[in-house]
Amino acid sequence: MIFPLRHGCIYPTITALHLVTHFLAYFILIMSDLKISVVVPLYNEQDNVVALHDKIVRSCENLKRPFEVIFVDDGSTDDTASRCSSLRPLIFIQQRKNFGQTAAFDAGFKAATGEIIVTLDGDLQNDPADIPLLLEEMDKGFDVVSGWRFDRQDTLTKHFFSRTANVLRKILLRDSIHDSGCSLKAYKADALKDVDLFGEMHRFIPALLEIDGWKVSEVKVSHRPRVAGETKYNWKRGVKGFVDMVFIWFWRSYAARPVHFFGGSGMILISLGSLILVWMAYVKIFLGESLSDRIWPLMGVFLVMLGVQFFVFGLLADMVMKNYYKMRGRMNYTTKEISKRD
Repeated sequence: MIFPLRHGCIYPTITALHLVTHFLAYFILIMSDLKISVVVPLYNEQDNVVALHDKIVRSCENLKRPFEVIFVDDGSTDDTASRCSSLRPLIFIQQRKNFGQTAAFDAGFKAATGEIIVTLDGDLQNDPADIPLLLEEMDKGFDVVSGWRFDRQDTLTKHFFSRTANVLRKILLRDSIHDSGCSLKAYKADALKDVDLFGEMHRFIPALLEIDGWKVSEVKVSHRPRVAGETKYNWKRGVKGFVDMVFIWFWRSYAARPVHFFGGSGMILISLGSLILVWMAYVKIFLGESLSDRIWPLMGVFLVMLGVQFFVFGLLADMVMKNYYKMRGRMNYTTKEISKRD
């Protein structure tokens, strides 16, 4: 690209490559000044917190960026809190009781002041040395970068549940990552402002953000076997995770207009019930058969009534969702930017 002659002067020749180079240099300079908040939930990790804090600090210091470390003690019953008292630098949040990992992450997000928020587990299975890998991928223009434990160091049982959950997640959510259960992730803080976390939804944050149009990527990270403490994962968390997965599927498909789901299902049930009743009326009127020993008339009435309830519930759900968006001052879409050109 060459600028043309004007009033007898020749503008300096600037190639597209020069423009791209200057833009990238400016972008990297801006990104290098962004503050990083590292959020770690803890529950009975007394033998891991000191080493974990040391690894996080060393990794962040090597980045040459401002950073803060946030530990959230989720009601530990061991010496986790006392061993954190001597750690510096540290923002320490202590929950009144064990509310769960999702609640701990949410408390950490609300306390974070950085433009980029990095999360990882407190069991030392996530390696803080991989944090630069997430930030390098984020520098390519992504809003969320998730770690992918490509070579997992877990028990066979945990492997089985994880693989099963991944298959179900691909069917229901159709997100773009391989390992939603990996806690090592990086988020732009702006992406988390409107995220409400309940249940076991922390592992599905990338899917929720992808629904809203944020750009999500992943990188392969290392994974270490647990050397101290006990795993907190059990079948109850798996069940809760599946229920949350179904909720996110519904939210992704019908959050804007739930009447499409419930109303559509109601119409199908009403139509099926009506067909059964018409058939029974034909049998009674034209064939003269008795219906006293048949269950089909009751089944037809039941389906019609159930269909009406579904339809009405869809209308109510639609009104609730409109109030939800109105109370939060947002809509069912997100805007990246608005530019005005005169």
